[in-house]
Amino acid sequence: MDTGDIPYRVPFGVDRSRPPRYLLRNESDEELRGVSAIVLGSGALTPRGPAILKPGEALVVEVRGSDLAVDTVLVVRWFRPSGEEYLWRVSF
Repeated sequence: MDTGDIPYRVPFGVDRSRPPRYLLRNESDEELRGVSAIVLGSGALTPRGPAILKPGEALVVEVRGSDLAVDTVLVVRWFRPSGEEYLWRVSF
């Protein structure tokens, strides 16, 4: 799909107020499919299968580690309704 020069805004808001649980909320008007997360670094992620998030819905991601801000990055993957795949890196 050719989106021209229109930038695509990351559809997630992140609530970091209750570690080790982080809330990824779909703030877009689109249903997102195959939403999943992995961690890079020494943090440990509680496994969870890919999810479908309708607008306003959220995914709880649980990540544990001694110093996540220094040595861990969360990578979120999702598909738009058009089938386009996206990856987004989240720092702690």
